[in-house]
Amino acid sequence: MKAQRAHFAEPLQLRSGAALSGYDLVYETYGCLNAAKSNAILVCHALSGHHHVAGHTADDPDNIGWWDNIIGPGRPLDTDKFFIVGVNNPGGCHGSTGPATVNPATGKPWGSDFPLMAVVDWVHAQARLADLLGIDAWAAVIGGSLGGMQALRWAITYPQRVRHALVIAAAPKLSAQNIGFNDVARQAILTDPDFHDGHYYDHGVTPWRGLRLARMLGHITYLSDHGMAAKFGRELRGGNVKFGYGVEFEIESYLRHQGDKFAGYFDANTYLLMTKALDYFDPARETNGNLAAALAVAKAKFLVVAFSTDWRFAPARSREIVDALLRNGQPVCYAESKASFGHDSFLMVDDYFHGVVRAYLANVSR
Repeated sequence: MKAQRAHFAEPLQLRSGAALSGYDLVYETYGCLNAAKSNAILVCHALSGHHHVAGHTADDPDNIGWWDNIIGPGRPLDTDKFFIVGVNNPGGCHGSTGPATVNPATGKPWGSDFPLMAVVDWVHAQARLADLLGIDAWAAVIGGSLGGMQALRWAITYPQRVRHALVIAAAPKLSAQNIGFNDVARQAILTDPDFHDGHYYDHGVTPWRGLRLARMLGHITYLSDHGMAAKFGRELRGGNVKFGYGVEFEIESYLRHQGDKFAGYFDANTYLLMTKALDYFDPARETNGNLAAALAVAKAKFLVVAFSTDWRFAPARSREIVDALLRNGQPVCYAESKASFGHDSFLMVDDYFHGVVRAYLANVSR
């Protein structure tokens, strides 16, 4: 699969009041767009995701898309029926314009000068990509976690351009606890001696230690207690307690490996920007906290899916969305999977979850 790049010269006005002048979006497509251009599905990525959602890249057969288990011929998001679009949002670090790309005004990487973004800004950028592809309305917009928030925002901001919104493992806004987790992760990065106020590119370093710690903290919240116990328990790597601060338990080894891996390919400024977008998301803010009123403009039909072991975005948060839609008399289906993987369940092979998505999309007209 080969990524494509689109350049947009028209400035993107941001919720913060700033504007992003000319910018690039990197995206991939799967399947064929029909003559009526009515079978397109937009896949929105979560915090650490990107445009490469399925298959392998043209230059690396080991680089499998992050949602490959659900997208492809005969899979729930069936590329024999639908035209799937994955896009790396602006502010990302996988090819689209972001903190690590060159600021044309300075000739240096944007760094922390890159403007903070809100979910609605990404949706506006995605709408411009849809215009470029000739897609007047998406058959569906789908995403998990932060991606689910984008699907929700699409249904509110562009009600005539979304026929179905699939909101997976998401919430109508973050809890105080979740904002707290994000702030601790950001502080790990911001206080790293190599951060240099976000301009570490100029110093030839990266805030590796801070980003590693941020990922380790985040990863704990993505898993469930049951899943961690089943996979790691209290197993010791060497079989004996060593009375030191090195790696002794298997869970310590796993988290450090995940932190090292993530810090090796992700950009710290993008991590800061993405977590802030999560914190800011609250469409009901525009209607004095009334979620039903915020959703009342939506024309889409909804599928909302939660996972019983997801304690970061617990099923109760998904049911807030469902309840708001029901109060409005808007069409919504709700499903709750008992998958044991915690918040990460939406990324895993789960027969129940996949079956729900397959059955729902079977009734989506193309």
